[in-house]
Amino acid sequence: MPGRAADAARPAAPRHPMQRICFQLQVLPDRLDEYRARHRAVWPEMLDVLHEAGWRNYSLFLSPNGLLIGYLETDSFQEAQAAMQRTTVNERWQAEMAPFFGTRPDTGLEPLEEIFHLD
Repeated sequence: MPGRAADAARPAAPRHPMQRICFQLQVLPDRLDEYRARHRAVWPEMLDVLHEAGWRNYSLFLSPNGLLIGYLETDSFQEAQAAMQRTTVNERWQAEMAPFFGTRPDTGLEPLEEIFHLD
């Protein structure tokens, strides 16, 4: 096929290593059921901006005592967070989520240290 040889000879674009990010937050114990319900119906526009900002393979896990573990993969967590901060839909979502935590949850996303990974 025309162009294949040229494509094969072209060096691949440099790829930044993917970051695996894990964080923990604490949902207020009396708000667990409503928190679960809200995440069964995340706004489509919120899902869109997360995707556009580079949040991939994003999951939340909730324990019975309210311990919330988040996991995502991204090229740059700092850039992904900054992209979210620039959106009005994130501003609205964070304001609605704050009562579940006592503060805006996006202000407390401190990545945990990854000490082991099996690929």
